[in-house]
Amino acid sequence: SATRRTTVSVAAQPCKAERRMTSLACQSLDISIAGKRLCNELDFEIEPGQFWGLLGPNGIGKTTLLKCMAGLTTPDRGNVLLENQVIDKLPRRTIARLLGMLQQHTVYVFDASVLETAMTGRHPHLSYWEREGSRDKQKALDAIREVDLEGFEARSVTRLSGGEARRLAFASLMVQEPAILLLDEPTNHLDMKHQIRIMDQVERLVVNDQRCAMVALHDVNLAARYCSHILMLFGEGDWQAGPASDLLNPENLEKLYQCSIETLHTEAGRRFLPGS
Repeated sequence: SATRRTTVSVAAQPCKAERRMTSLACQSLDISIAGKRLCNELDFEIEPGQFWGLLGPNGIGKTTLLKCMAGLTTPDRGNVLLENQVIDKLPRRTIARLLGMLQQHTVYVFDASVLETAMTGRHPHLSYWEREGSRDKQKALDAIREVDLEGFEARSVTRLSGGEARRLAFASLMVQEPAILLLDEPTNHLDMKHQIRIMDQVERLVVNDQRCAMVALHDVNLAARYCSHILMLFGEGDWQAGPASDLLNPENLEKLYQCSIETLHTEAGRRFLPGS
């Protein structure tokens, strides 16, 4: 049976007046794929100001869960609630104004410039047939600069490296300005500098703007450094959710990854290494 833990909110920060407090909740969620149970009776809520890490071994179902939370797939049972409304019953445009998802892989097939691609993030906020204005363009330029792609605005997306394409996908999400961020391995293909840069940006949005974030990660130490809360998927429907300070320990991580774990105590907090 599933392991359940009550979610505890982090200390609230003042939110900007222009941003509504938006939450995302999983309510008694059962999800399976090809007869394999990913989660059973999953019950937790991502609240404003919380930075969640989604941890689990390869193939455990992290991507499937994120897609379900974004309303892209339907659970076997239970509901995903966006602003206390069942997400399946909301128009996609409404969802896109509130929630943004970064998919696990970024591949650009059709020719377009970096700037044009970044500006697609504004589409949920535009009326039908409305074109992007100067304010939309400036948001795209600011996001491009934030992900260290300044000077690439006119370059074709088909000429980007894997890491550059990944950063552009993140920039497009920032241009969308969602209150809830679902990020599937956002540090995939990135060097250490840009991993930290992206995670710092997510942290600023969560803390300063009181947005919500859930990030699927394979690097436990990035989770330890940035995440306020953790959701662990153990397999066969078993899960555990709660504050990172409670869940990130050798016992849970050894159960999660099926290998021995050693703890390293640093001035920045605990870090975890594979045991010998």
